[in-house]
Amino acid sequence: MKKVFLFLLFCAAMVCKIQSQTIEDLMNEVSTANLQTNVSILSGEQSATINGSTQTIVSRVQSNNDLAAEFIKEQLEELPNLSVEFQDFNTQGKNIIATQLGQTNPDDIYLVCAHYDSVTTYCADDNATGVSAVIEIARILSSQCLDKTIVYALWDEEEIGLLGANYYAQQAADETNGNTRDNILGVLNMDMIGYDGDAPGTAGDNDFDIDVRNIANSIAIKDDLLNILNTYTFDLNPIVVNPGTTASDHSRFWNQNYSAVLVGESWETNDETPNYHTSNDRVVDIDFQYMAELTKLVLVYMTTKAQLVTIDNTISVTENSLMSNDTSASYQWYNCDTNTPISGETNQTFVPTSSGNYAVEVTNGSCTELSPCVAFSLLSFEEFSDEDIQIHPNPIRSILNIENNSHSELEISIFDINGKTIFKSHSGNSTIQIDIKNNASGIYFLKLTSEAKSSIYKFVKE
Repeated sequence: MKKVFLFLLFCAAMVCKIQSQTIEDLMNEVSTANLQTNVSILSGEQSATINGSTQTIVSRVQSNNDLAAEFIKEQLEELPNLSVEFQDFNTQGKNIIATQLGQTNPDDIYLVCAHYDSVTTYCADDNATGVSAVIEIARILSSQCLDKTIVYALWDEEEIGLLGANYYAQQAADETNGNTRDNILGVLNMDMIGYDGDAPGTAGDNDFDIDVRNIANSIAIKDDLLNILNTYTFDLNPIVVNPGTTASDHSRFWNQNYSAVLVGESWETNDETPNYHTSNDRVVDIDFQYMAELTKLVLVYMTTKAQLVTIDNTISVTENSLMSNDTSASYQWYNCDTNTPISGETNQTFVPTSSGNYAVEVTNGSCTELSPCVAFSLLSFEEFSDEDIQIHPNPIRSILNIENNSHSELEISIFDINGKTIFKSHSGNSTIQIDIKNNASGIYFLKLTSEAKSSIYKFVKE
């Protein structure tokens, strides 16, 4: 049986705005559940769909971590506006590099990174936590328009000599044979960000280290992180370590005179995981609230330094329609359930004729952003059949005819492309005529509702 659906208001007001683009709103998008899921998958405590089948990552040791690499790559490939590739640097080692090009200054580059290899099984904190944070930051920022380029990098073979990061840094700095040195302005490395000595989820000191050295503009990165902590609300206590450790991937960028810092749990105060480099490094010991705070901190740094471009990809919902809140752009509406553009729906306002999840792609100048998907909350009614109702002509010049063969008492509404109701009436007549000759040319929608059935019809006024 065919169904049509009427919108069920889920806001107190007639119009509700979905999503926002302030720094605080982006921070609020960090999902503790996403972080926990990905740490569980990467540490082999939860299966996942990889290469089209359900599999478990039993190892991230560099000699046997191809499945982990494929999982990470597939997660990033699902995100918009990213170019994702494997970077092979020896016979076994491969980095996963996802690039989000800046719209105005693409040659200005910021890196957010973590290593994905491990020394043994599980290794949830070292470093499934850092990898999961990079994926979560990419999930949030990949839908945003940024002035500068962000590279989301996951390094291989950190545990046997920082080899993956070393290769990337050397390639970026290479100026031989006509090469140009990459203009990397900052590198934030996350290595072990999930352990806090207090019981997971409880109030505690929430110490974390910022490892820094006076190389290039690394001190400025440290200062920027401290300013962010003072500007926004975090449950974190920074410990600045200078000179910082060289025992993680950021140091390979120091070697090439790039600005870089390490963000991680506090080794400086002896508050690191007691299960370091053992198979007892398990998900149960991760404090995901603490991990989420560190993820938010790095997210805000990347957002502010790569510079969020002002483009409004938010959506307002009315009783009859969805509307992009950017008033000076071009638009393409998407069906999120099928991940496909909706043919012909390129206006600021979209009037769904069926239930589903929808998004709008907004293009303003050189920037294109896809909004979050909006669930059009619905009540179900049986749809009128073609025998029940006919409307004609279509297109129409003046009189809209409704043939009510159902003999039902109908509630009749007509609304325009912006979702504004321009006509409302009731009738049980077998033939109903509505004069719209004085209405402007354009697309309109007719909604007919009885006690048991409802349908929406699209028509064009010439």
